[in-house]
Amino acid sequence: MRIGYVQFKPEFGDPAANVKTMTNMISSADADLLVLPELATTGYTFTSKDEIRDMAEEFETSESLLTLQAAAGKNNCALVVGFGERSGDKIFNSAALLRPDGTRALHRKNHLFGAEKKFFDHGDIPFMVHDYAGVSLGMIVCFDWYFPESVRVLALKGAQIICQPANLVLEWCQRAMIIRSIENRVFTVTANRYGSESNGKASFTFTGGSQMTSPEGEVLASAPKEGDSIAVVGIDPVTAVNKSINRMNNLFDDRRPELYGDITGC
Repeated sequence: MRIGYVQFKPEFGDPAANVKTMTNMISSADADLLVLPELATTGYTFTSKDEIRDMAEEFETSESLLTLQAAAGKNNCALVVGFGERSGDKIFNSAALLRPDGTRALHRKNHLFGAEKKFFDHGDIPFMVHDYAGVSLGMIVCFDWYFPESVRVLALKGAQIICQPANLVLEWCQRAMIIRSIENRVFTVTANRYGSESNGKASFTFTGGSQMTSPEGEVLASAPKEGDSIAVVGIDPVTAVNKSINRMNNLFDDRRPELYGDITGC
């Protein structure tokens, strides 16, 4: 499978322009699976819930997702892209898996970062694994990475590739995703944005540095901190099925769940 990331700088409040940028970038990539940034359709720096509500779209009827899914079909490539989702009276920071055959899947960010708690509802969908071309994909959004349980649950459910749309402002995620790969023996694709964005008194500078990692913790590709970037690498997803550490140890067989109850209070 050929997997990759698309790093770019979304324009705040201009979904049409952002979708056009993404479709143009996607068209130049020879990939089976591409991951794009968090809130890639809208930009990130919201100052009110009404502001995001005006730009958020419903998962099933979103014009942005319909356009991107058409691009996925044209390029025979699945996409994982972040968008602002409106569902009833709730607003979620979500990621959509858009398969080229027109089917799709949804993840809602479970761990909200900073002021996101003012504008978004916490995700209400369990971490799920989704099939594409016989490969099991898991999705997390940005700050979900900070909680190792997120990727561990997906790995236990069979995920081979973890797809992470991100708008990272902390410096540690890229290094941490190497550990997430090693401790779960999975591939990861982090698609981050770059640049600075200001709105009212709110301002953020994003770290770029999109990357892909292997089950052995190898960095397969990485982007600079600034500038548009696309990278695609060929992988064997079956590598992520093998959880053996050595002849005597298996990552999952050697777990002692009866000792871990304090983590969740179970």
